[in-house]
Amino acid sequence: MLDHWTLALLLIALETAGVVSVLHVLMRGPTPQGVLAWSFFLLVLPIFAVPLYWIFGPHKYDGYIDARRTTAAPFHGVVETLREEAVPMIVERDEEAPLIVALERLVRLPLTSGNRAELLVDGEATRAAIFEAIDAARQTVLLQFFIVRDDGFGQGLSARLEAARARGVRVCFIYDEIGSHGLTRRFIRRLRSAGVQIQPFGASRRSHRFQLNFRNHRKVVVIDGALGFVGGLNIGDEYLGLDPELSPWRDTFVRVRGPVVAALQLSFLEDWHWATDQVPDWPWPVLAAPDATEDGRAGHAIALPTGPADPFETCSLAFVALIDAAEDRLWIATPYFVFDAQIMAALQLAALRGVDVRVLVPERADHAMAYYAGWSYHSRVLESGCRIFRYTNGFMHQKVLLVDDRWAMVGTKNLDNRSMRLNFEISLLVECPVFAGEVEDMLQRDFEASGEVTRERLAGLSPWFRLKARAARLFAPIL
Repeated sequence: MLDHWTLALLLIALETAGVVSVLHVLMRGPTPQGVLAWSFFLLVLPIFAVPLYWIFGPHKYDGYIDARRTTAAPFHGVVETLREEAVPMIVERDEEAPLIVALERLVRLPLTSGNRAELLVDGEATRAAIFEAIDAARQTVLLQFFIVRDDGFGQGLSARLEAARARGVRVCFIYDEIGSHGLTRRFIRRLRSAGVQIQPFGASRRSHRFQLNFRNHRKVVVIDGALGFVGGLNIGDEYLGLDPELSPWRDTFVRVRGPVVAALQLSFLEDWHWATDQVPDWPWPVLAAPDATEDGRAGHAIALPTGPADPFETCSLAFVALIDAAEDRLWIATPYFVFDAQIMAALQLAALRGVDVRVLVPERADHAMAYYAGWSYHSRVLESGCRIFRYTNGFMHQKVLLVDDRWAMVGTKNLDNRSMRLNFEISLLVECPVFAGEVEDMLQRDFEASGEVTRERLAGLSPWFRLKARAARLFAPIL
């Protein structure tokens, strides 16, 4: 048992920690509502609130920011070289094109021409395309995934990476330490013994805080600097539809050739520099897509890497810019329907000005809290004229956006607070009528495999269901 003096000192220490944390949240909190909620919690229940705040409260990744400022000289040399080589392929856009102006300034990357993008629908098509590309690699393979498992999918990937190393191909592999917490040491040792450079993306590097809240959610593969892949799948058997509870698994990746692949490399290099303090010493070419015009697939493209080390809330601002640019159609597929106020307002305004706004979400849940929280937003979305569809043919995990008949985006960004403010994310935005048409056809098939949410269905939800939805919404900032 603690004596009175020890207990008193402990209480004083807790209250002091609570006050210090309140000062931090007052200086750094992003919204008045969040500042008020954290401050109250920290002062009233510091024994619970202080550790929770320092894990889940901060919304800027200070260690990553410091690394950008102080230790990235080799990385910046590569950046400048790539930017110089990309100049002939940068689109000379009209300053009156506000969407592109905003996006280029947000991510500090250019819209480039001469890109060729192709959809990869679902896990088997994605796995086959990535494995084929690795088998054909002759110089470099860069890989980055949020979740990597030592299962059938993971072992197949490992075998191909080992074979690539045996051919003399240089391989760099990043996995997120939180998302891949179950990855076996055997898997890592096997790759390292083959010469693969594999590193975790550690949120707590160069920081004294236990920063579990910041995660690298990017999924990127780049082969020989010429071929890139971005999308929603991770490395695990469930993404191939082999989990009976979530099968079939519905997801989307994009394969791309052209100068935008250099931007994918830049995003990877920055994360690699953070994970290792190094930049691989090899050429980083900027390449045009071969024969990109032969079938109408030549298109403009821009990579949109976003994260908590950016000077702005880049992900949410990019979504708002895209929603505001829609004139006729805005179709969004997202597995998690937990909007912030900015996104909600932008969607409502788009619907009110006559845009065909449709949001596709899964009927089946992989995270119960996010599932129930999503239902609490449905009525507000429907009131403005937006339409909500719940996909019923398995679990839908894709992150896709279609704007009019012009712009299509595929990537890793969910419409939730975690993607908007806490995760490192990346998507590929393509301007190409052929590619946009393929995305339209794909989403139309998904709508046909869905049930539309009506006001009658919402009215029929039980009081207990509504209570769970409202309670889950309280945790929206960390979902």
